[in-house]
Amino acid sequence: MKLQLNKALVFLDIEATGLDVTNDRIVEISVIRLETDGSRSSLTRRVNPGVPIPPETTAIHGISDEDVKDLENFRVIGTEVRNFIGNADLAGFNSSKYDIPLLVQEFSRHQIEFDMGKRKLIDVQNIFHKMERRNLEAAYKFYCQKELRNAHSADADVGATLEILEAQLDMYEELEPSADFLHTFSAMNRNVDLAGRIIRDDKDVEVFNFGKYKGRSVRDVFKQDPSYYSWIQQADFTEDTKKRFTEIKLSEFKS
Repeated sequence: MKLQLNKALVFLDIEATGLDVTNDRIVEISVIRLETDGSRSSLTRRVNPGVPIPPETTAIHGISDEDVKDLENFRVIGTEVRNFIGNADLAGFNSSKYDIPLLVQEFSRHQIEFDMGKRKLIDVQNIFHKMERRNLEAAYKFYCQKELRNAHSADADVGATLEILEAQLDMYEELEPSADFLHTFSAMNRNVDLAGRIIRDDKDVEVFNFGKYKGRSVRDVFKQDPSYYSWIQQADFTEDTKKRFTEIKLSEFKS
């Protein structure tokens, strides 16, 4: 079953220096842009991250310091990536926890404007975990009856992710081929920020999803412990997370 889209949908996969979406850097990004008429285009770029790539990370994705030493940094290629994505919705495999927060953090680090407002986010891994609970290679074999070759290269992973989603739509009658439905279905939490540090509870209240105040209302905590907001702003959180906390804090003055 093919996707039925009201706007373009971009699939993305990122290889980076590590798994920390706040501090690690992109070394390769690959995106496929799927248009409403079914046509598609792609863009893959390797990047000099400006920091060493740990050997244990190179062992996973195969990209070394030597491979990227003469390449441009993200400040140079970021605008091209931003323009290619445009106002499209976003999809990927584990993208809600990793690829999208990491990409937004890189945009912020290099002062490249990227508006996340009104974008639908589809995480194919979350659909997979709700249905079958395995990893990308197993998902590709299960849904597409193929072996995933060159796993952990961005172009192989992102292409496999698109094929898996199309196969999921064919396999599960309860899935609807629209970005609206898949955005809601693939969400594991009702995230307020991209990293999932703030989520909404069943009463639609923003609550902490980490630390000593986990499950507590953000607004209530900031009233009772004002210093906690200052600690957050100085701590090792993404710029997006800090921005969402600031918006919640400022909303108290508007009410």
